[in-house]
Amino acid sequence: VQLVESGGGLVRAGESLTLSCRASGFRFAGYALGWFRQAPGKEREAVSCITSDDLSTHYVDSVKGRFTIARDNRDQAWNLQMNALKPEDTAVYYCADTLYDSSCRTRPVQFMPSDYWGQGIQVTVSS
Repeated sequence: VQLVESGGGLVRAGESLTLSCRASGFRFAGYALGWFRQAPGKEREAVSCITSDDLSTHYVDSVKGRFTIARDNRDQAWNLQMNALKPEDTAVYYCADTLYDSSCRTRPVQFMPSDYWGQGIQVTVSS
């Protein structure tokens, strides 16, 4: 199993980025997919997730209306479109997937360490 993130970088406040995660090595369609982030000195938080059954989505309050998660089962990939970025969005972003849609429906969203995780990609937003 391998998850590979791409699309991070350095942008100015108000600009946009799209993170992508491409998966291989497992049956993608039945997995809930998520994006998490960890800023320096802070705990990792769930940013967004999307279920496999009804494609319901969840966003942490701080990104609602600015970020959009989408999945492409055919390409085994999912994206996080990030608009109107703020300096407080600066973090290492991780994609992850889990066999349990329930993980995407719990509050807060919780994926387990035993789920599949990407290596992380840096997003830096300057003011």
